[in-house]
Amino acid sequence: MSEAIKIATRESYGKALVELGAQYPNLVVLDADLAGATKTGIFKKAYPDRHINCGIAECNMTGIAAGLATCGKIPFISSFAMFAAGRNYEQIRNSIGYPHLNVKIGATHAGITVGEDGASHQCNEDLALMRTIPGMVVMCPADDIEARAAVHAAAAYDGPVYLRFGRAACPIINDREDYHFQIGKAEILQEGTAVTIAATGICVGAALEAADMLAQEGIKAEVINVCTIKPLDEELIKSSARKTGKVVTAEEHSIIGGLGSAVCDALSEEAIAPVYKIGMRDVFGESGPAPALVAKYRLDGKGIYEQVKAFISN
Repeated sequence: MSEAIKIATRESYGKALVELGAQYPNLVVLDADLAGATKTGIFKKAYPDRHINCGIAECNMTGIAAGLATCGKIPFISSFAMFAAGRNYEQIRNSIGYPHLNVKIGATHAGITVGEDGASHQCNEDLALMRTIPGMVVMCPADDIEARAAVHAAAAYDGPVYLRFGRAACPIINDREDYHFQIGKAEILQEGTAVTIAATGICVGAALEAADMLAQEGIKAEVINVCTIKPLDEELIKSSARKTGKVVTAEEHSIIGGLGSAVCDALSEEAIAPVYKIGMRDVFGESGPAPALVAKYRLDGKGIYEQVKAFISN
């Protein structure tokens, strides 16, 4: 993990769209008057004739994208997660999900790391909402490298995809020559035997920090990066759970309906191992600096370390 380099995954999203613009002449990008914040403005500068600003009208933007998809285009729609998934849920469900159209949803500014914008903009429910839509692929990349790879994979995939990106810069984790991304595949970043920590998004880096702290006490934690929440890599999760006997999930999202719930769904079928979920515990966020909020809600390395240790001690 490269601590020296930190990049927000919303930046990665914008840059990946430009890369894809040359590869897919039928790719179009729509935004809801937030091109500067979501970084779709980078695509707009490179391909102005393939960028559509729909104004502050996310639901209408979704309908336009659905129509474009029926004409052979590959539309990416972009807004803050609170609006892309929350305000927009019915339109995504009925106009994109139900007919299974080839529309990609780029949701930025997800989770509490939106910071000072406060609870009204801190969407901690989007993964849960999108998981419930039949046929929807749901991804939450952990760093710049994975975010770019996920956007490329989404463009190549035929069907609806939800991509979750953050506002805050995060460290590079996947800077390896052998890194390979595949939709539906999780990856073991660190082998362990005492407990499995399955994390997604910004919590992947924090989970690695927590694992280092646990290792200093002789506790070997297995850390799994779960970018694709749906379809979940159940085979890998189950295999790790059988090996360690205890599972912890970590996400910058509500513990209801997100990664933790997906993992519980998978493991409960065979009652393989107990699970402890780390995330927003049925509360709204609040206004404040992103690092302070992450620490308060115990989603940083220290917070995850303390919760994992308490869980395995019991």
